[in-house]
Amino acid sequence: MQTISLTQAREMPFWRRPVTLLFVMAAAMPIAFSTWSALLNNFVIEVADFDGSDIGWLHTVREIPGFLAIAVIALIRIVREQVLGIVSLLLLGVATALTAWFPSLGGILTITMLSSIGFHYYETVNQSLQLQWISKERAPKVLGWMLATGSAATLVAYGLIVTTWKAFDLDYNTVYMTAGLTTAVVAILCLMLYPQFESPTPQVKKFVLRRRYWLYYALQFMAGARRQIFVVFAGFMMVERFGFQVHEITSLFLLTLVANMVCAPVFGWAVSRFGERRALIFEYTGLALIFAAYGGLYAFGWGVVLAATLYVLDHIFFGLALALKTYFQKIGDPADMAPTAAVAFTINHIAAVFLPATLGYLWLELPQSVFFLAAGMACTSLGLSLLIPRNPEPGNETVFARYRRKAAPAE
Repeated sequence: MQTISLTQAREMPFWRRPVTLLFVMAAAMPIAFSTWSALLNNFVIEVADFDGSDIGWLHTVREIPGFLAIAVIALIRIVREQVLGIVSLLLLGVATALTAWFPSLGGILTITMLSSIGFHYYETVNQSLQLQWISKERAPKVLGWMLATGSAATLVAYGLIVTTWKAFDLDYNTVYMTAGLTTAVVAILCLMLYPQFESPTPQVKKFVLRRRYWLYYALQFMAGARRQIFVVFAGFMMVERFGFQVHEITSLFLLTLVANMVCAPVFGWAVSRFGERRALIFEYTGLALIFAAYGGLYAFGWGVVLAATLYVLDHIFFGLALALKTYFQKIGDPADMAPTAAVAFTINHIAAVFLPATLGYLWLELPQSVFFLAAGMACTSLGLSLLIPRNPEPGNETVFARYRRKAAPAE
């Protein structure tokens, strides 16, 4: 297979350039993953009779490959990052296509593990390639447009579910097969049509854990713990407490996608204009208030309209997480992008391995406390974001850097 440098790639047709490949993959991945997510809660409740504990265990299993994303460091020694990313995307598509073939707890957990390996290894490599192939100056805006692209692809998938689910009396197998195979076909085309792009800086292919990245690691850990509560329990709540059907929960997802298509490019511009520090402070403040309001749905009996509104707002605020990527791009060594992406994904998923199952039992007794816990996590993230300097760069990773410079003896 042809291998070319990023400089040479600029002379290629636009549709065969590295950034175009990133956009194609950004559109392909959500077709399988978002369809799986949209149908999941209804599928497991109707077909496998899941309760809060079962869904907690499902998501614990789903997050194990994320915790093991550090294995990507070993894999890129024998497989190029680009190939590993596309093959992982292919695995996600195939596993999604087969989801409805195993309508039992054991079967669902097994196929979920396979699709999760594809998803998490794709995301790990994809983040590394984004930070290598996109310049620091363009990264916030381009990442914002990639988020919008993913939202647009998901919007099409969800729109088809909403308009055809009842009209054609679709079943879960038909929808999962269609979405999964679409992603798989796109992955195969990416393998066949694109050359191998050589990044300007060779990546370190060993475990990297640097002291100066500590704030990035801490923010990743808190983001993973907090996001698990939303991913596992927010959608489950809409089905269990408010009785949302497949077409209703998918319609709610459609609203979030339209909002993200509009907001994601704006967020990219905002991060570029105001910096990562202010963007993350705004995100975590909003998320703390949203999760506290989630708890209020149970504590005070608030209604479905507020629940749906909070769900949409939650998705919108999570879009600002691109600022965490660009923060690391600014402080990190260019050779550290691949190994640190793997390490960051593992750190992001430490809590994900035990939190869903543990909180699943708490959910059975006191569901509002799960969301209040997430609000506390958002406040912790807010405190950490205050440590990001206004102009992060190597040697200026946190606000404490200036004190280190002052304390350093003069030469």
